[in-house]
Amino acid sequence: MLSYQHGYHAGNLADVHKHALLAAVLSYLTRKDKPLSYFESHAGRGLYDLAAPEAIKTGEAAAGIARAGALLPADHPYRACLAALRARHGATAYPGSPLIAAHLLRPTDTIHLAELHPAEHRALSDVMAGTGAHVVREDGLAFAVSRLPPMPRRGMLLIDPSFEVKDDYMSLARLLPQLHAKWNVGILMLWYPILADGRHRPMLSALRRALPGTLVHEVGFAPMRPGHGMTGSGVVLVNPPFGIEKETALLDGLFEKLR
Repeated sequence: MLSYQHGYHAGNLADVHKHALLAAVLSYLTRKDKPLSYFESHAGRGLYDLAAPEAIKTGEAAAGIARAGALLPADHPYRACLAALRARHGATAYPGSPLIAAHLLRPTDTIHLAELHPAEHRALSDVMAGTGAHVVREDGLAFAVSRLPPMPRRGMLLIDPSFEVKDDYMSLARLLPQLHAKWNVGILMLWYPILADGRHRPMLSALRRALPGTLVHEVGFAPMRPGHGMTGSGVVLVNPPFGIEKETALLDGLFEKLR
């Protein structure tokens, strides 16, 4: 499906949850000198303008990063990344996960990004020019299957689909164990929306059975507008890094303040 456009939702509360956790995981991984491999299956355009008409129309960034940014600790890697990238791209810029990764990773690390939507892929290629990232226009999940296991073997994969089709949930419940079997040392991070009908729950049950020790972290928030079905954000971490519970506790407190 190619109808989803993240520009309407960039910087929303789900992005705050996902990107704060992503920055924490990457910060943990880069503490060691060993190089690592970073993959994204649904990379988007990499950079968004929160003053653009689509962002203003939904008001999601105003309710999200505009409120949450100042509540994060000053030394949090996500907050520091936002400040650095806004100094470069402008005060209303919002970096997507590819640009966050490029900022936090090192020249010895490799970045591999897939985006299928033609316009988003072109924008992503422009944004990531000069970073050393490998950007391809491919189906994200097929991309992940074909590229794993990587060299270097340390690293992580972020899977962040739009979930436009109900079957996506159970497809991912089947896919993550396959990816883990191919790359048993890699951190697999799956983001999913929490909808009022609870359609994510069978996926989580299946993943917990197939991958014991998997960490699931969820935060809740009010729907952005009448009829909007998303009531929270969830992240699955396979091979969660040591000490990640400190980060999830911090985010629990942050989202309590945002209620």
